Amino acid sequence: MRLELFDDLGETVPLEGPPSRVVSLVPSLTEAVEVSAPGLLAGATDYCTHPSTLDVPRVGGSKYPKLDRVLDLRPDLVLANSEENRPEDVARLRANGIPVWVMAAAATVPAALGSLRRVLTQAYRLDEPDWLVEAEEIWREIAPVRFRAVVPVWRKPWIVLGRETFGGDVLRRVGVANVYDRDPERYPRPALDELRARFDAEADLLVLPDEPYEFTADDGPEAFPGAPYVLVSGRHLTWYGPSLVDAHAALTQALEGL
Repeated sequence: MRLELFDDLGETVPLEGPPSRVVSLVPSLTEAVEVSAPGLLAGATDYCTHPSTLDVPRVGGSKYPKLDRVLDLRPDLVLANSEENRPEDVARLRANGIPVWVMAAAATVPAALGSLRRVLTQAYRLDEPDWLVEAEEIWREIAPVRFRAVVPVWRKPWIVLGRETFGGDVLRRVGVANVYDRDPERYPRPALDELRARFDAEADLLVLPDEPYEFTADDGPEAFPGAPYVLVSGRHLTWYGPSLVDAHAALTQALEGL
């Protein structure tokens, strides 16, 4: 039964039926698929660390996957993301006859969960996973603002969360406002002096995730002397999928120690 579907960007995803050999180029999508439909993944990136029991061939990184490895796996569907994966890689896969479903870079938790619902129920023809319904309920409310934060995701150069990012919305829903949420860029690159100046004016918290850059107590806080900081799981902050079920409680608990 041929399925004529459209991904988040409006591109056609021609499937002959529910896929059975899927390569995921996005860690959070990898977890969502494996938890919802175990055994359908034929390959994943080196950074697809969850579920921890996942045992499939690896195809390199998300930004620069080894496309020959992907093609050798003969997938009937490849999962990608408009922010994490390069358009030229998606184009090459499609030119080789591989259907690719590209998920948009969601700006909010509800948008991300809605996109996941589409790929799981339309491409895979699954019922709504229980974890997805639970995550929607957990993240429905927006907490009152308790902190105003600077949220670096990289250093050398410094890169922070800006406007309309999934991670920014995650923090907003647990009571943390992002001081760069009105910046023209989604991922601004301010000079360190500018970042420090934010703590003299409006910011009262530094949020440091452990991915994509692995900030630690010894790598990150020292650049902002005297600024209150919290170390959080990058998976809880930036992954959309089953991790959202635990992320709300984990982030809330981390903030309670401040």
